[in-house]
Amino acid sequence: MERAAAAEAALLREKASLLRESMRRSEAVREGSAAAVDSIGRRMAAVDEAVRPAQARTWSAYSAHDNVARSLRAVEAVVRHLDAVREAESVILESASKGVTAYLDTVDNLKSAEDFFTSNRIGTAGVDALKRVDELLHKAAAELENEFSRVLSECSKPVELEQLLKCLPSRSSAKDSAESQPNPGAVLSLPTLIDPRYVPRLSKLAQKSVQLGCHKQFVKIYRDTRSSTLELTLKQLGVEYVTAEEVQTAQAESRDAKIAHWIRCLQIAVKLLFPSERALCDQIFEGKHAWKDHCFAAATSKSLLNLLSFGQAISKSKTAPDKVFLLLDMFDRTLELQSEVEAVFAGDECAENRKSASTLVKCLAQAAKKTLIDFKDSIVKESPKNTSTDGDVHPLTSYVGNYIKYLMDYQSSLKLIFQESSNGDGTKSGLVSEISGLIHAVETNLDVKAKQYKDHALGILFLMNNINYIVRSIRGSEAKDLVGDDWIQRRRRTVQQHATQYKRVAWGKVLECLSAQGLTSSVGSATEGIAGSVGSIGSHSGTTSTSVIKARFKSFNKQFEEVCQTQMNWAIPDKELRDNLILAVAEILLPAYRSFLKRFGPLVENSHHASKYMKYTPEALEQTLGNLFAKKLPQ
Repeated sequence: MERAAAAEAALLREKASLLRESMRRSEAVREGSAAAVDSIGRRMAAVDEAVRPAQARTWSAYSAHDNVARSLRAVEAVVRHLDAVREAESVILESASKGVTAYLDTVDNLKSAEDFFTSNRIGTAGVDALKRVDELLHKAAAELENEFSRVLSECSKPVELEQLLKCLPSRSSAKDSAESQPNPGAVLSLPTLIDPRYVPRLSKLAQKSVQLGCHKQFVKIYRDTRSSTLELTLKQLGVEYVTAEEVQTAQAESRDAKIAHWIRCLQIAVKLLFPSERALCDQIFEGKHAWKDHCFAAATSKSLLNLLSFGQAISKSKTAPDKVFLLLDMFDRTLELQSEVEAVFAGDECAENRKSASTLVKCLAQAAKKTLIDFKDSIVKESPKNTSTDGDVHPLTSYVGNYIKYLMDYQSSLKLIFQESSNGDGTKSGLVSEISGLIHAVETNLDVKAKQYKDHALGILFLMNNINYIVRSIRGSEAKDLVGDDWIQRRRRTVQQHATQYKRVAWGKVLECLSAQGLTSSVGSATEGIAGSVGSIGSHSGTTSTSVIKARFKSFNKQFEEVCQTQMNWAIPDKELRDNLILAVAEILLPAYRSFLKRFGPLVENSHHASKYMKYTPEALEQTLGNLFAKKLPQ
């Protein structure tokens, strides 16, 4: 055990000795390494000190090289832009018409040079170059204006009428077969105002004017050129500015033809010419909305005013009753086109154009309204002495009857003009009151005229004829739906009242001759009415004198013949009314005559020359009555 422990201790001592030796050697190596590192550090410091001047010289060389390179690049840019200016000079001094694309590219190069010399301070050379660039750009702007004006002028030609008519589909109209009307469902093809090959060139020139700051001159050129061309187109169509005085002096036939032609030209302008101008303007000034609207408004304003001047002149010319139909035709057509006018002249710049068109519509409406009102006033003031000698329908009555009938063709337009509406009490205003007002004016005038007749019966017949004509005219037109059945029935009762009054006034004295009054002292009973029927006459009395009976027959013959002779020359143009009136007269005259003849005839028939007193049989009287009012019987 001890021997083993001693061996183990000896082994441990040996290992400890080896460990101490190893540590000593490591320390020696560490100290040698530190000395070596210190030596190297001292050497590197010396090297750095020696190399530092060389490094400074190297960095200085690198910096100089970079500066030189940058300077060279700057010089190259200056030279390149100077060369561009020199190259551009020869192009700019030439005409742009020789090559618009090359000319515009050169302008772009000059603008680039201008930006360069403006952004970089290069000294005197740069200032001189910039000055030269500005001169060339000014020259280029003037040349481009000339080119724009030249191309636009050469391409802008008036559109021929044949071309316009081919673009405007039409269909016949029952209302106006002489003038074909546009078909709303048809697709319109707009006329070509400028050869399409030149539109891109004009557009490029216009766009370039923005860069050069001369767009105002381009707008003026476009406005003046297109405005005059459009005026020439309309002039070829016969449209020029006219005044109310010029329209007033025109003959009626010529005026009517001019109105029909004007309506046609208005359609062509609104549907074809103005939209074509809008499309052309949009193409040339593409993307410049404010310019497009301004150019279009300026280019079309004068032509539009010339076109509308005729309508304005018509609306301001002297009022005549039949003028209302021309005004209503014009009002209808302008109103139909109003939505298209609003569309083609859209935008703030075109506000005045739209206003001009809408003003014409209002003027035509006001003129139509005033014409009807003036006509109504003139009817009332028409001379009462202007009467017919036969009691026939007065020309004024027939004119107004036909006038109202024709007015109904424009019923929808008239309702717009008079703003017809229903009142709370169910009565109507507007067009109804105007039509009623015209009729009332005629009736008032007829009442005055009837009083001018010396023969009261003829005056009554005159009223009966005229009121009956009015009733038949209204019943035969769309006006009956406006005035209503009650109005018609009231007027028919008026006609009957005039007929009854006529019988009383015209035949009263004749019927008095058939009265037994004064022929006998003992008359049973006699119910006699001037306007009614003669009643039964009492039995014959011996106190009646034959001479008195003869005188009464003679008086009857005279009165009857005078009435018939006079009234044969009177007129009742309405056959139904005439027949009814003759029948009504016969129904009161014949029974009275038969009764008188039966009672007193025996006192005369056996006397000498009895036929001299008893000239007529009841059948002869009836036949004679059939000849009344025969002057204007329809053949």
